[in-house]
Amino acid sequence: MSEPTIGVLALQGDVREHIAALNACGAQAIPVRRRAELDAVDGLVIPGGESTAMSRLLGVFDLYDPLVARLRDGLPAYGSCAGMIMLASRILDTRPDARHLDALDITVRRNAFGRQVESFEADLAFSGITDLPGAEPMRAVFIRAPWVEEAGPGVDVLATVDEGPAAGRVVAVRQRNVLATSFHPEVTGDVRVHQFFVDMVGAA
Repeated sequence: MSEPTIGVLALQGDVREHIAALNACGAQAIPVRRRAELDAVDGLVIPGGESTAMSRLLGVFDLYDPLVARLRDGLPAYGSCAGMIMLASRILDTRPDARHLDALDITVRRNAFGRQVESFEADLAFSGITDLPGAEPMRAVFIRAPWVEEAGPGVDVLATVDEGPAAGRVVAVRQRNVLATSFHPEVTGDVRVHQFFVDMVGAA
């Protein structure tokens, strides 16, 4: 696949930033708000935002059931921050009426790193990216971020926090065609996570 079409769910979050990063990696990126747009993509990015509001908006736009169906059929997906929460199978500290997409066998905790004022940055080792020859650590931006409390046996852990009170917490995972990070790579200018996902879409 020379130029995959990758959608960015355009209900909340850094939609333009994700589209710019994907385009920089050789994909044709489009915003997705309608069923026809979802049907046209080879992969989908679910950006940050507020996960309970996002789950409600998926219903308002009649995208929830079609998206669940496409994910079950193997649609490659990448979720950042709230996108990780949406893709998870189990969510801690959420509202009882919030729905999720059940595409990753993980348990996540919402707002695990604290409130907006406790946002922070950290350098990470990211398996498959920073372990390449000559690669530098990845600067990760965490904004009201979740972390992975538990990952199932089929889930690959790609990155953990190395220092501070959250040392050892899992912040990037992959299970087959689904990728998720606690942090926001679209805000740093480092497109390596997006390139990693574009390559996943191409391989799928």
